[in-house]
Amino acid sequence: MIPLLRMNDNFNDEKVRNLNWKITAEHEGMLIKEYLQQIQGFSRRILRSVKFSGGAILKNGQPVTVRQVLAAGDELTVVFPPEKRGSHLTGEDIPLDIVHEDEDIMVLNKPAGMVTIPSMLHPTGTMANALIGYYERQGLTYTVHVVTRLDRDTSGLLLVAKHRFSHSLLFEKQKEGNVNRSYYALVEGKLKTDVATIEAPIAKKETSMIEREVVAGGKRAVTHYQVIRQTDGGSLVDVRLETGRTHQIRVHFSHIGHPLMGDDLYGGHKDKIGRQALHCKTLAFQHPATGEYLEFYAPMPEDMKKLLEE
Repeated sequence: MIPLLRMNDNFNDEKVRNLNWKITAEHEGMLIKEYLQQIQGFSRRILRSVKFSGGAILKNGQPVTVRQVLAAGDELTVVFPPEKRGSHLTGEDIPLDIVHEDEDIMVLNKPAGMVTIPSMLHPTGTMANALIGYYERQGLTYTVHVVTRLDRDTSGLLLVAKHRFSHSLLFEKQKEGNVNRSYYALVEGKLKTDVATIEAPIAKKETSMIEREVVAGGKRAVTHYQVIRQTDGGSLVDVRLETGRTHQIRVHFSHIGHPLMGDDLYGGHKDKIGRQALHCKTLAFQHPATGEYLEFYAPMPEDMKKLLEE
């Protein structure tokens, strides 16, 4: 059963997110803890945050503990505490290409060259800084919960959970392989097989802080691809991830001798394009609140189009 989520206060007020359920006869006699964990998908971490960080659990409008027993007709409310933002997360007035937004999630189209999360090398100008700035302008107190991160030079669809509960549910879905992504990739050379699967374990390269490599004993990594078009200069492929390892597509295509165009970190050449020619084009998942299956598409960016035309 999917939880019914709604905001008790105005969506744009600086208020915490409340979740509300009407208990049916089917769940009568359950402890609140059992109901929240088994029926509504609450993790222990989320329950602890409600208990110890200023949130509340209400039954028929009165504060209760998770040991209370539920009866049919009860109104159960979970009030989440305000979320704390790290000191490194400052809001910036950076435009966002918003593909979809509702009370619980955002789907963004990230441009190439933009880092997702701030780091020592990139403390500002990131998608996270842009998100915080957007939230501040909307009067929302959320912090940043990125579900599907993209490399700096990879463009395309990025899934963001607005609050910790939707992030928790989407994170579990992602671990189960139920957040599906596909990519456009331009690779060097002509692939011998039009439809194939690359299954090769990936681990961090011992001699590098950034690079990954295919190595025995690495984490399982599976990439499916289908050739869309082949030219003398290379191949356009439709890539679907079964697993989501860091740099997985880049490492796998380099491993089979067809690095991404522009990806000089993994053997590609930058004479035709200044970044790895990789774009997340589709994103599909079950909405954490409604259960509706959603699918989004972002068209190929201009630099990859130009390269393909040439």
